Order: sequence, then C-alpha cells, then structure tokens
Amino acid sequence: QVQLAESGGGSAQAGGSLRLSCVASGYTYCKYDMSWYRQAPGKDREFVSAIDSDGSASYADSVKGRFTISQDKAKNTLYLQMNSLKVEDTALYYCKTKGSGCPGDTYGMDYWGSGTPVTISS
Repeated sequence: QVQLAESGGGSAQAGGSLRLSCVASGYTYCKYDMSWYRQAPGKDREFVSAIDSDGSASYADSVKGRFTISQDKAKNTLYLQMNSLKVEDTALYYCKTKGSGCPGDTYGMDYWGSGTPVTISS
C-alpha cells in the first residue's frame, strides 16, 4: 500500500527557508507523479507544486520563484525547498500522489500524507 510521510516542517522567520521531505513507501519500482498541497486554518487545501516522473515541475502562482520541488528517486523521497518564506506560507503541508495501477495502489486514488506544519513569523 502506498504510504507517504512528511517531515521538515517547523518555524521560520519571514524571508527564511525550510526544506520539506516526503518519504514514499510501497513498491520502489513504481513511478508516481507527486505533489505538495497546503492548508491553513480556516482555509481550503490548496495546490502548491507538482512534479512528474520525468522531472517536469509546476507551481502555484503564490509560490513560483520561491519554492522548488525535487525528488530523490533512490531514496523514494520528494522535497520542497521553500525560500523567501512569507507569513502567508503558514499552513499544514501535505504530500500527495495518485495511484497508477502499481501493486499496492488503486488506480486513480489519491494518497495523502498526514502533513507537516509550517509556521512563518514576521
């Protein structure tokens, strides 16, 4: 079964940096498109960034130019490097992938981690 576990969240000052990690477990030969979402208190969960198996990345306008998504396939780990952090970036950050018909997943099903909190202060 696909499982995702985020880490690396914490507190930082505005203008600072954090790097989030998401370790994916399951069958290592499976290739998944992966993404980051975030949810602030009282707000809907929103898309942050995504990366596909060939490394093509996309970003929400709110983070473009500040955040960088990457992955280390050997470690089954997804990263989100967050620079020039803003107070508005404060949220619970989630790693997400979608089942691709690999052993242990259900095709088309979304899989989510439990989230890692990020708090940015001014």
